[in-house]
Amino acid sequence: MPRILLVDDERNLRHTVGYNLRREGHQVVEAADGEAALAAAAAQPPDLVVLDLMLPGVDGLEVCRRLRQRSAVPILMLTARGDEVDRVVGLELGADDYLAKPFSMRELLARVKAILRRVELSRARVPGPPSQFERDGLAIDAGRRRVTIDGQEVALKPREFDLLAFLARQPGQVFTRAQLLEQVWGYDYAGDSRTVDVHVRSLRTKLGDRADQPRWIETIWGVGYRFREAG
Repeated sequence: MPRILLVDDERNLRHTVGYNLRREGHQVVEAADGEAALAAAAAQPPDLVVLDLMLPGVDGLEVCRRLRQRSAVPILMLTARGDEVDRVVGLELGADDYLAKPFSMRELLARVKAILRRVELSRARVPGPPSQFERDGLAIDAGRRRVTIDGQEVALKPREFDLLAFLARQPGQVFTRAQLLEQVWGYDYAGDSRTVDVHVRSLRTKLGDRADQPRWIETIWGVGYRFREAG
């Protein structure tokens, strides 16, 4: 039974969402603030965290940052803010996605189901020989989930690594944002594509890549992204 940590200071919303998650067969642990959420995650690691951005005391962004320092647990942020700056910051800190309030329960349950399905498929995958890739000083070791540039290791968040490895496996092929969300995030996403853009921008920064003169990740305007072919 998947364990979901639900963090929201709105009691009615927390209970409504918790009730519906339990009806879907999930085990739900509820927390009303950031400190309680961090304590719950440390006591019993969850399979998924549904995390409100606006929390008293330790806010959702800080909770996200601390969780990501010690775990690759999927994080779905909930936010009521109209300003997208905080959403982008949350994604940069390591959240897998966000859902803006008010949201439909059907959409939230669909997101949860898809994220947990992706986690289960990842766990069930039979390990094979390490898959390695190297181009122009960039080396990707999929078996060890390690990326280096000219021998220097680059620290990537789990979703950043997955995105880079996916693109690098198919150089020259253009992927739309929707395709990347489906293949890398694990669901058919019909909403805001900013999630992909934020992760690509973060990847470029960490790799020392430039959008105007890309060594590895190219933007295909009006379409999406691709990994440059050799030559």
